[in-house]
Amino acid sequence: MFAQTISTSQTTAECPECAGSVNFSGKTMKGEIVTCPDCGAELEVTAVNPIALELAPKEEEDWGE
Repeated sequence: MFAQTISTSQTTAECPECAGSVNFSGKTMKGEIVTCPDCGAELEVTAVNPIALELAPKEEEDWGE
């Protein structure tokens, strides 16, 4: 499976947590994790054209299972 990468002309997207602006420069990849500069939420890029963000999934503890 190939990751989607695109040079974006859109340089900002809205944080789904606080509605703040998240800035992008250059290439953005689907699945990339970014941090909102306003609220500090970890966000996952779910689409690249246009850029769409969702809260990144929390990692579950691995207790050696």
